[in-house]
Amino acid sequence: MPAAGRGGALSAQSLPSLPARMALTATPAPPTLDVRRKDRRMLRRQMLAVPALIAATPARAADPVDLLLVLAIDASGSIDAEEFRLQREGCAEALAHPSVLAAIRGGPQGAIGIALVEWGAPGGAATVVDWRRVADAAGALAAGDAIRAAPRSRQSWNAIGDAIDHAARLIAAAPFVADEKVIDLSGDAPDMRGLRRAPEARDSAVAAGITVNGLAILGGTPGLAEIYGREVIGGPGAFVMTAEGRADFARAMRAKLVREIA
Repeated sequence: MPAAGRGGALSAQSLPSLPARMALTATPAPPTLDVRRKDRRMLRRQMLAVPALIAATPARAADPVDLLLVLAIDASGSIDAEEFRLQREGCAEALAHPSVLAAIRGGPQGAIGIALVEWGAPGGAATVVDWRRVADAAGALAAGDAIRAAPRSRQSWNAIGDAIDHAARLIAAAPFVADEKVIDLSGDAPDMRGLRRAPEARDSAVAAGITVNGLAILGGTPGLAEIYGREVIGGPGAFVMTAEGRADFARAMRAKLVREIA
């Protein structure tokens, strides 16, 4: 630090020369193509490390629940504002439905852990509602309010593999413990572009003890349920359920939750 003159101000003699000041204030150059490629390679290595991360996660002294469930919903550019609202409302309504609450109460612990992820952009899946413990109507309503209120994340494309990897890491870091772990992925299109293909990410999740189920929203891609059956779902008892468009999302999600929780 240069010496201060009278009154605490820096003296002219103590200031750096003009070239030195320019060097200190110069705007950093934007990342080069090589730097961006290195960043992408680093993110891809993190994706590939998911099974090892989950296997190496130590047991935690945490509240036991019957199920760790990640709802991974499509927020890509093909989803307009009204469709997006119907998805959020569908998740919130399904969670508080009496049939779902009855399924939750019927488990040994009488509780589940739930989180909400939005996906779309390659490597850009985002946790929009972090883990919540749901054991009764009050907990379900609070989780539903959080789902409705969370800002929409910025997404594009359909990177389903990256969404599965993100959800698997979220399960590995959950504050609850459970024997059953499920990723519930819903969307209206197949895997299109991502850092890792959906079948590879699915296989890694299954190897880590996670079941991946699918909810195919029909009306766009022909044969979407069959595609999800081949490329997305995996693990013991994995299944695909369908919704006949966005308006049918709440019904399908409700039936899917009952099947996953029971």
